[in-house]
Amino acid sequence: MTKVIDLIVFLFAGLLLLSFKSSDWSSSASVNADTLRKAYSRPPHLWPKPHVDQSVNYKELGTLLKSPTDTSDTVMKPIILLGKLLFFDARLSASNRISCATCHAPNLFWTDAKEVSLGHDDLPNVRNAPSLENVWFYNNFFWDGRAKTLAQQAEGPISAHNEMNQNLSLLASKISSIKGYQAYFMSAFGTKEITNDRIFKSLAIFQQTIVSEPSLFDQFLKGDSLALTDQQLQGLHLFRTKARCMNCHYGPYFTDNEFHNIGLSEYGKANQDLGLYEVSKKTEDVGKFKTPGLRNVANTGPWFHNGTVKTLDSLMLLYNMGMPDLTPNEQQKSDRLFPKNDRLLRGIMLSVGERKAVIAFLEALSSPVKIKAPERLPQ
Repeated sequence: MTKVIDLIVFLFAGLLLLSFKSSDWSSSASVNADTLRKAYSRPPHLWPKPHVDQSVNYKELGTLLKSPTDTSDTVMKPIILLGKLLFFDARLSASNRISCATCHAPNLFWTDAKEVSLGHDDLPNVRNAPSLENVWFYNNFFWDGRAKTLAQQAEGPISAHNEMNQNLSLLASKISSIKGYQAYFMSAFGTKEITNDRIFKSLAIFQQTIVSEPSLFDQFLKGDSLALTDQQLQGLHLFRTKARCMNCHYGPYFTDNEFHNIGLSEYGKANQDLGLYEVSKKTEDVGKFKTPGLRNVANTGPWFHNGTVKTLDSLMLLYNMGMPDLTPNEQQKSDRLFPKNDRLLRGIMLSVGERKAVIAFLEALSSPVKIKAPERLPQ
């Protein structure tokens, strides 16, 4: 798949160079930078109307929301601390070598920067490890939405054979054998009893504290009209208009919380992944995957559910061409599972300069990670 995408990107890049000798700046380049800045220095509800399909019930881009877990709450503090310790503790795995942080490392913006993660006995996962930043905001978890709560999301990787491979019937007793944990469970739950439910609840509560910090874009929204460069501002305008990004990426976290087929299911191949269909068994869900948020997106590659796209420029080129769109052969025409790309997808034909502007805007969504790994774990 990676080689195919690289070839498509290379060929399409050549076409773009030929197509955009006289750049098409209809959405932003023809607009003076000062005019754009003036238009976007107003409150977001007064911004130029975004280019979205009529069926899309979008929300305007906005500043960060508060997580439902208050880190200053005296009741929640001990649960958050316990969850943090468990998150970084490799003893939750069968091998005592893999923690939640192995695939979701804070110094890598809560990812592992790999195409797919390596788990127990170095077995590869089947999908890219998504960032846990702002995970509290999602309605469903994992790329295919199979978990409905953060506690369920925490449980899955711990027991998965190619991830942490822990026998859940032994988990509570294993953690109970670590005497240092008893005081933390006592502080968090009122008794020293250690159960799977308490472990998963603590992990879920901690993950709700993994949030974005204010970015340059947030500074801009809060009134600093010079927080974004001219290029980033042009990228913001393109993102909302010609590039059509807001059909799926909108609101404060740049996600519609929905699932879409963008042509990367590898249908009929050895590495086929049918996404949401594997959970819902609805034919209309074949090839659909969750829309990721875009906060810190510039720092969380490689991208997409299979981790096959290694640069943002390659990602933008794929969207420029409308993403890979399979054409069924004669046998496949009657195949009810043959995937159909989302109707929102279409080639956007941005010039090289426009693509760079969109990427510059995406980089303006970056912010530092403040949570650090604990200095020591219970013994």
